Amino acid sequence: MKLVQSDVYHITIKRFQLLPKIGASLKMIFAGLILILFFSSLSYGQVSPSSKYGGQLVLSTTSDPKSFNDIIAKETSTTLVTGHIFEGLTTTNAFTTKVEPHLAKRWEVSEDGLRWTFYLREDVLWNDGMPFTADDVLFTFNDLVYNPDIPSSARDIFTIESQTFAVEKVNDYTVRFTLPVKFAPFLRGMGQAILPKHKLKKIVDKGEFNFTWGIDTRPSEIVGTGPYMLVRYDPGQQLVFKRNPRYWKRSPEGDQLPYIDKIIYLIVQNLDVALLKFVEGVTDSYGFRGMDYPLLKPLEEERGFTVYDLGPATGSNFVTFNQNSGINSKTGKPFVEPHKLAWFKNVEFRRAVAHAIDKEKITEIVKNKLGYPQHSPIGPGVGFFHNRDVTKYSYDLEKAKAILRDAGFQDRDQDGIIEDAQGNKVEFNIYTNSANTERIDIGGIIRRDLEKIGMKVNFLALEFNTLVSKLNSTFEWDAIILGLTGGIEPHFGKNVWSSKGQLHLWYPRQESPATPWEARIDELFLSGVQELDEDKRKVYYDEFQMIVSQQLPVIYTVLDARITGVRNKFENLEPTNYGGIFHNLEELYLKEEYR
Repeated sequence: MKLVQSDVYHITIKRFQLLPKIGASLKMIFAGLILILFFSSLSYGQVSPSSKYGGQLVLSTTSDPKSFNDIIAKETSTTLVTGHIFEGLTTTNAFTTKVEPHLAKRWEVSEDGLRWTFYLREDVLWNDGMPFTADDVLFTFNDLVYNPDIPSSARDIFTIESQTFAVEKVNDYTVRFTLPVKFAPFLRGMGQAILPKHKLKKIVDKGEFNFTWGIDTRPSEIVGTGPYMLVRYDPGQQLVFKRNPRYWKRSPEGDQLPYIDKIIYLIVQNLDVALLKFVEGVTDSYGFRGMDYPLLKPLEEERGFTVYDLGPATGSNFVTFNQNSGINSKTGKPFVEPHKLAWFKNVEFRRAVAHAIDKEKITEIVKNKLGYPQHSPIGPGVGFFHNRDVTKYSYDLEKAKAILRDAGFQDRDQDGIIEDAQGNKVEFNIYTNSANTERIDIGGIIRRDLEKIGMKVNFLALEFNTLVSKLNSTFEWDAIILGLTGGIEPHFGKNVWSSKGQLHLWYPRQESPATPWEARIDELFLSGVQELDEDKRKVYYDEFQMIVSQQLPVIYTVLDARITGVRNKFENLEPTNYGGIFHNLEELYLKEEYR
């Protein structure tokens, strides 16, 4: 899972035939001409002539990228960029959600399910012209994902009881993975981005990988196999991608993909500006907030766009409190003041907060009734693994006050602010990201209700990447309103839910579980990933969701409806809930008048 900057959604060689018998000299002439045409077509990124090529897609984002390093990324501001550049051995079909070949053309599995052999495509080049081979796969897993000096969230996912997968090279285009135990989501996990050994090996050997491919990197240095390549980054203004002229994928007609020449992301101050850019026709797509729907829906025909409602989002939105009991090595002081830490670690305190969150009002006012109350880490949009029977918390301020009184929190001096049993006034900061106007509105509602139950709340908005740094680097925060990506495979949230996880939000990277319930979640994820029967797997993940709903390490708010407006300029657009609007971006092309 990744931290989400916005609750609305943007996005994600032919063979020759032999010539008939002719004179030897003519053969050579014709062969030479064909070779010239062939390599000429490669230089222009198009093997067979087509009228579909050209044009650009313009989108918006509310944050600069935090880096261009996919391996250490824990936030969507980075993966927005890297998702266009890097690919995995497999991919998930956006319609069926079945796993399909990608950089691997096929695979075989042993009878015991522990040994997987992948046969790689032999026509894939990195965008700098170097061949993609088994060495790149081994490098990605052995030197990056499993490198203890690199803070990769993927290591949380691909490690079982501290055991890693053995990854070995059979030959230049064959790779074998040997698993320590059965691993149910293995094929889906092979969508892990593969990075180039020839560009990064020396950097890793020097111990400098964690600081490479930062936002000051020249775009030409960032080499991938994906359909697009970054060519320009102007901080605070734009990201520009151009089609990869060496991309391996072909259309059914034999055209080299992608068709669209350029993708531009405009970096805007907030979602209000993103809305304005879309209404003015500057951008081609915009993920609606609930408040935008009555404004934009009537403009479909006049402004030339179509509104797509893809159903409930698969991610999450929540409030979380800092329970990190660690000490800042630089200052010698605890990350969280001891009296605040005592509040935040108290489940009764968190239960009171849960009863003070008015999901109905948030849905009505902020989402314009286009939202869904969230109670579980696996939401209803995911489908099968969603547990609808988790503990739910009604909006009840009187109940919240009673819970606090029973836990020793009272307004002893009658100033309107409750104190704990030691006399400390309950005052803390809640942060969210400044560009997300919906989260700011949600934060305002939550703050007012928490003040009604006697808490003094300072609500502060920060730039997204600054907020992420607080969450997973400096650990100096009280509470945060934020969101996470989601998906159909529960295990891919292990980097969040494992007590050792890199993104275990409230107290990351624990040496051993801080609480019995966190230890139980560790056990459930270990059991769930090894169970191949989906019905039995669901039992484990149902219990996990129940524990989260009872212990409340995160307190859920409201899920979005995935509603997006798209300019009527694209052919082959086939949105799905799982894949979103542009899941088949490389296959899209513009109508002739827009090329």
